Amino acid sequence: MYLLVVAVTFFLLTSLSTTASLPKTYHFHMGLFRDKGVVYKPVENVNLGPDSDEFYLQANVKAPRMAGFLVKIFAWFLESRIFGTFLLYILKRNNLIHKLVTNAELKESPVYVPMHPFEELKEQEVKHIDSGLSPSEQGQQAINCLPLPSEEIVNGLKPSFRRWTIMDYSKAYNSGEITPCMVAEQLVAAIRESSSPPMDMAFFINYYAEDILRQAKESTLRYERGEPISALDGVPIAIKDEIDCSPYPTTGGTKWLHKFRSCKGDACCVMRLRSCGAVIIGKTNMHELGAGTSGINPHYGATRNPYNPGMISGGSSSGSAAVVAAGLCPVALGVDGGGSVRMPAALCGIVGFKPTFGRVSHSGVLPLNWTVGMVGVLAGTIEDAFIVYAAINGPLPSHETSAIPLPKVYFPLLQSTNSVSNVILARYGKWFSDCGDDIRTCCSQALHQISEKFGWKTVDVTIPDIESMRLAHYLTIGSECTAALSSYLEKLDNAELGWDLRVALCVYGSFSGEEYIKAQKLRSRQMQFHRNIFTKADVIVTPTVGVTAYPIFDDALKTGELDYINGAALVRYQIAGNFLGLPAVTVPVGYDKNGLPIGLQFIGRPWSEPTLIHVAYAMQSLCVSKYRKPQVFYDLLKKD
Repeated sequence: MYLLVVAVTFFLLTSLSTTASLPKTYHFHMGLFRDKGVVYKPVENVNLGPDSDEFYLQANVKAPRMAGFLVKIFAWFLESRIFGTFLLYILKRNNLIHKLVTNAELKESPVYVPMHPFEELKEQEVKHIDSGLSPSEQGQQAINCLPLPSEEIVNGLKPSFRRWTIMDYSKAYNSGEITPCMVAEQLVAAIRESSSPPMDMAFFINYYAEDILRQAKESTLRYERGEPISALDGVPIAIKDEIDCSPYPTTGGTKWLHKFRSCKGDACCVMRLRSCGAVIIGKTNMHELGAGTSGINPHYGATRNPYNPGMISGGSSSGSAAVVAAGLCPVALGVDGGGSVRMPAALCGIVGFKPTFGRVSHSGVLPLNWTVGMVGVLAGTIEDAFIVYAAINGPLPSHETSAIPLPKVYFPLLQSTNSVSNVILARYGKWFSDCGDDIRTCCSQALHQISEKFGWKTVDVTIPDIESMRLAHYLTIGSECTAALSSYLEKLDNAELGWDLRVALCVYGSFSGEEYIKAQKLRSRQMQFHRNIFTKADVIVTPTVGVTAYPIFDDALKTGELDYINGAALVRYQIAGNFLGLPAVTVPVGYDKNGLPIGLQFIGRPWSEPTLIHVAYAMQSLCVSKYRKPQVFYDLLKKD
């Protein structure tokens, strides 16, 4: 048995490598006992134009998918005092961390927090919002920016399917034909059905029917008195279980975290939504500690994709994406540390919006990723994402300080999106095309369509060292997660952790302070590259993910899984938004040959949320008539 384990582990180690041919333009330094490292050219010597000779390093991950017994073997060996250090060294070497980060030579000074100084961007068709407004007043200001309701005809076509929006709920409640209580009763029944066999969709970690019904009753009474707080009054909203929300414990997708860290009240973003009258419907499922991309949680179940329950929903905000896609609520909150809002949103066919780092308070959110994580919004439409973003965007709590003055807030006048002219979209062709055939075709067509319709220009650029940025981000988020949890993990029995998480924590814990500093130097380098690109373009456009949703296999349900090939493809376009603190949004633009959703992502310059929302709204307007109904969908405004 021992020899079998050794043989299997050797196979895994020799397979777990990132094979990619490095160009001659990369220079290496070889020490006697050191892996050779890249010598990066100074930023000012790097050509970012379409004719650049910078090499696009297309990572070709050679790794077997692991679940069940294989994951257990791998975790045992990584945790071993005898073998662990050596195996981690091999893993980091084979995956180019040593070459591209650890032993790299670069002159840039480190940037530890991606806080961007505010500058007036002179964006088109926006209005300034006073800083003293309440959340409900800010939400109303956003609603005032929307086009007037019209017939369900878009570009001459009637949509074959549409999800109910915040304004649909508000209109139904104000008419008296539907009440928040009626919606809540249908909602609770839908959650129970979807959580039970044979469906087992695993949307939620926790929900309390009594609490949902209590909130709905209070909202119904406000409508009966003619005193709704806002358009969000009575609207169901779900919260990722990484965000504090009374009366629920905050588990972070674990079975143990709430035993060490109690939830003492609502996070700032939840508090702002409650003040608008929203009905908080529970805590959604997530990948354990956010340390994965599939949304398969061995403790609370694999969150299944409403478009095909046999497929993943993506992670780590898996439940938040799936409940919106399935119609259980028009909006949910997530946290985006490495694409964790945008990735599942794209896989589930909805909008995912991540603001600029520091725009929305992080107070009351698990401190797993201090410098890369951001509260984000998942919604059926860009309008609903905008309304909720407006409500949760506001002054930081008194105990939460910012290194720079908070920037002014502007909202986009969406009724005037057609008047927004001369938008320049930047596209890095080699990166854009590094995805599945269906995604490449669909996203290219969408980009051509928006350019033709609105007369916007697409320019070709080069973004160097994308693979280096991915590894530097991974090193950063892993180091920050380990630092945040170290005091808890010391007291914890490993048996309480999922097997895939045990592997992740072993890798996270292997990173040194020197490696962390190198990663922050790469962050500085990338911030300069992107700053230069944004002098020539307003938005960077990419596919949201490199693959569409893939199958959930039974062997992963109890152990989780390690799928490095699909995982790398899912995060391929996500990292700049997190590592560099940039705002980003994904919009559904089509489906693959199996009917699974495809998203297109727009990344903006710091603090340019209005332009980003304009562009996303324009893209949505061209695709909404083709949106399809998921296999699992609940109509909560249906009249019995």
